[in-house]
Amino acid sequence: MQNRNAVFLEDLCPKLGDRRWRQSIHNFTEKHCIYCGNHSESIDHVVPRSKGGLSITENCVPACLPCNGSKSDYEAFTWYRRQRFYDPRRAMAIRAWIDGDLRLAMRLIEWAKPKKMKNDQYQHDSETKDWNIKAA
Repeated sequence: MQNRNAVFLEDLCPKLGDRRWRQSIHNFTEKHCIYCGNHSESIDHVVPRSKGGLSITENCVPACLPCNGSKSDYEAFTWYRRQRFYDPRRAMAIRAWIDGDLRLAMRLIEWAKPKKMKNDQYQHDSETKDWNIKAA
């Protein structure tokens, strides 16, 4: 009986493995930017590659093109605190992501999403101090 070595598709085409890895990162956040919540088209390195950041799941987050371009090679938390769309829940999600706790990161991102009402209007949290007063 002969012992054959297995050949995997990723061995023949290394870019396929990279593409699947990138897709899995986008799928974690349902293709939303981890910073602002818009549609994500790119992968951002939390610690930039120019400053020693690695291309590993804990350092790569899904980001939209405007956030990725604006962040450039800044440290993520310094840059994110200066943005008008800063949300402390998303900042905690980014921290959980880079600590390797993707489950906690996803729960925090879900918590940060606005909730839809019946007529496609968004209900704001009480933290935003927008009160919707309804007549009795």
